[in-house]
Amino acid sequence: MQKTSSRLLTLLSLLQTHRDWSGDELADRLGITARTVRRDMDRLRELGYLIATVKGPGGGYRLEAGTRMPPMLFDDDQAIALTVALQSAAAGTLLAEDAARALATVRQVMPPRLRHRMDLLRITAVPPPSADDASQADPHVLVELGRAIQAREELRFDYTPGPDRPRRTHPHHLVAWRHHWYLVAWDLDREDWRIFRVDRLRPRTPTGPRFTPRALPGGADVAAFLTSRFRGNDGTTPGWPCQGRVILHLPAADVAPFAADGLVEELDPHHCRLTLGSWSWTGLAATLGHFATDIDLIGPPQLTTAFGELAARYTRAARPAAGPNPYGDSTGSPGPALP
Repeated sequence: MQKTSSRLLTLLSLLQTHRDWSGDELADRLGITARTVRRDMDRLRELGYLIATVKGPGGGYRLEAGTRMPPMLFDDDQAIALTVALQSAAAGTLLAEDAARALATVRQVMPPRLRHRMDLLRITAVPPPSADDASQADPHVLVELGRAIQAREELRFDYTPGPDRPRRTHPHHLVAWRHHWYLVAWDLDREDWRIFRVDRLRPRTPTGPRFTPRALPGGADVAAFLTSRFRGNDGTTPGWPCQGRVILHLPAADVAPFAADGLVEELDPHHCRLTLGSWSWTGLAATLGHFATDIDLIGPPQLTTAFGELAARYTRAARPAAGPNPYGDSTGSPGPALP
């Protein structure tokens, strides 16, 4: 039989799997009697864990949330995952200081073997160029939005830029995407779905009446809906509104790292076929030009037109000026100051 301290840790680990355990199941797992299980449950309660008794023929136990933070148990893999998450996820956010304190707390109680592994994981997560305090969501605002979403309460907030009057919404989801937090909500005044940057809104209190959540367009999940909207679609179409196919005179291995979510197919050691999307045909043509190689167009016709319009625009830009340029001469020296 395990020692009491070791047995309590094993018992706690089982309870943390978020399911109900009968006394007989736990007794079989630990090789003890049901009476010893009951005593161990009392010991865990004394340590601050809220152990609920589940009614039923055989009885059972469930670990529930308490009113204060009890000691926590992590296995080796969980501790390493927590280390990586705390070092990387909060980089460049208002949570960075709290994450650093949490990491120090976890490290302090780790056994030497785990502490050594944690120290080997010194990660420097570089925030994006725009990640300054002015563009990051306030953790208290995130909590307030999350509470309104869970309670299904109408949410009013001031939004910048926007009208002077508050926005009235049915909040649906909080989403982290490309280093920013977004609120997906049904706008009551515009009677349509909207996506709001969390760092640009300030909730008003109190919240409004409760509401019945509506489904996102097309039954899409929130990730697909957000991606579709940012690609210029209505939220029901996952792909880009404009998609074309070309043959690039480059090896597939040279194109793939820069093709984003495009499809790269190798044709031979010096050519590949690229299927790529964009929010506009002109934008797609310009993106394909970034590869700086010959392009054989497969289609569609809209992309052919966009290439022609872009070529004409670049040709005009490369043509020598017929007269003096009011904004600067052909050598790039500055022209007259604008009023």
